[in-house]
Amino acid sequence: MEWIDIGVNLTDKAFAKDRSEVLERAWQADVSQLLLTTTSLDHADQVLEFCADEPNRLFATAGVHPHEARHWNSDSHRQLTQLSQHNAVKAIGECGLDFNRDFSPRQAQVKALEDQLSIAVETGLPVFLHERDASETLLPLLRDYRDQLSGAVVHCFTADQKALYAYLDLDLHIGITGWICDERRGTHLHPLMRDIPAGRLMLETDAPWLLPRSMENKPKNRRNEPAFLIEVAHCVAQCRNETLAQLAAHTTATARTLFALPSPA
Repeated sequence: MEWIDIGVNLTDKAFAKDRSEVLERAWQADVSQLLLTTTSLDHADQVLEFCADEPNRLFATAGVHPHEARHWNSDSHRQLTQLSQHNAVKAIGECGLDFNRDFSPRQAQVKALEDQLSIAVETGLPVFLHERDASETLLPLLRDYRDQLSGAVVHCFTADQKALYAYLDLDLHIGITGWICDERRGTHLHPLMRDIPAGRLMLETDAPWLLPRSMENKPKNRRNEPAFLIEVAHCVAQCRNETLAQLAAHTTATARTLFALPSPA
């Protein structure tokens, strides 16, 4: 089986001491390719350096997270447009709206998102979306751009059935993380898994965060990593009444298509 992790924060300081070992464990766990998320323009160069070391296995998003939207300006638009031309960049993002923490003013979040959606339209790249408690604002924004976008994924989906159906109606993809393995807050996702058609579902760890709580032997440091994607897969496969092989086949094919990833060497 082959897996693709579509959301890894490899530049996080949690990986500073053993990044190479983390990647090696991912390869050994049959996670063949990773999409490294960029949340600000400040660390985009570091993400691209990692990608250059593993050109057939590591790829990147390029964008500004809604938490950082207060820093978005006209020069940000120029920088992101330039970054989007890099061969390793396969999506615009992580961008979107976060009305849960509101680290940036909501008006600034909307402005930054609209600008990044326009860049996605110009470049033809899909969009890697973040949404927390903001689906009612995000949906009409996306409708205005959807016909011009090559595609988009709602990363780390944690919302309800109403939001899921609305995203699917817009022909969006859905990313599922270890949130689904959390018995305290993720069980509402279980019955929704069968509602996501094959071809629209992808898996991710969002490492180093969202360590699957269902793991029997959790690391002492509580750090998540790409090798643990298989734990997410077990839960999703069970909810969908699929085998792991079936789930691996269609989620990997979906990720490779949406992000135009080559076959691993």
